[in-house]
Amino acid sequence: MKPEYISTIVHLALAEDIGKGDITTEHLVTPNAHAQARLIARDNGIICGVNIAREVFKTLDPKIHFRALVKDGRRIRKNDVIAEISGSARALLSGERVAINLLSFLSGIATQTKRFVDCVKPYKADIMDTRKTTPLLRQLERYAVRCAGGVNHRFNLHHMAMIKDNHLVYCRQRSMAELINTFKKNVKTKLEVEVDNLDQLKEVLHSRADIILLDNMTPGQITQAVRLRRQAKSRILLEASGGITLKNIRRYAATGVDRISVGALTHSRQVLDISMEFIFIP
Repeated sequence: MKPEYISTIVHLALAEDIGKGDITTEHLVTPNAHAQARLIARDNGIICGVNIAREVFKTLDPKIHFRALVKDGRRIRKNDVIAEISGSARALLSGERVAINLLSFLSGIATQTKRFVDCVKPYKADIMDTRKTTPLLRQLERYAVRCAGGVNHRFNLHHMAMIKDNHLVYCRQRSMAELINTFKKNVKTKLEVEVDNLDQLKEVLHSRADIILLDNMTPGQITQAVRLRRQAKSRILLEASGGITLKNIRRYAATGVDRISVGALTHSRQVLDISMEFIFIP
């Protein structure tokens, strides 16, 4: 992630939370007061966003000392200390909620992703995110997925092409093969094509597509899809998506599919419980 992006998100978040000023802190805490605090995990999980939490406090006061005790992507246990912070008491108090919100939010995504990644071992399938992300926070969420061993799908509509079911409906007067050939003739980017049955799969297997998305298919259907690809001696990657949960993802991975995209990595995660406790006030 570019530092400029992180800085922008942090500034916007602080402006939203502090508004015209932290009236409680400004009236109770003197400008030169110092304090020390700790960020503490209140649950087990995968940590993500430590440097972003640092950026929050540093934005409020560049002299803040932030000592990270855990790196992003590491597993933490309940009551583990994530970081120690010292400096301006006003900066610690005013930045607490934004820092914890971002840290808890990203750690929740990383923790959710790690559960899915661990479920598919020892199969080869990559666990991938989707575009089902929070508007304007996609870069942060994709970073959290990577921290936990997940793989990022296309970043946006320009990053990679995907012919989906609604494209086919709109272009219904043209065959799947015609659409693919026309696209590959005029555009150099990778192309993924969504199919929802094995007949469509057979047509695309002999095309110039790079990836085939097997949408809302059962593990049994995907097993057949993998077999059909082998018989066709095709090198097109196969991706499973739709209705995939922690309860059934291992069955999908066992089919031999190359990729599994899971919207729940980002849209159905729970935040990781994290708190900040003051430990010394001179």
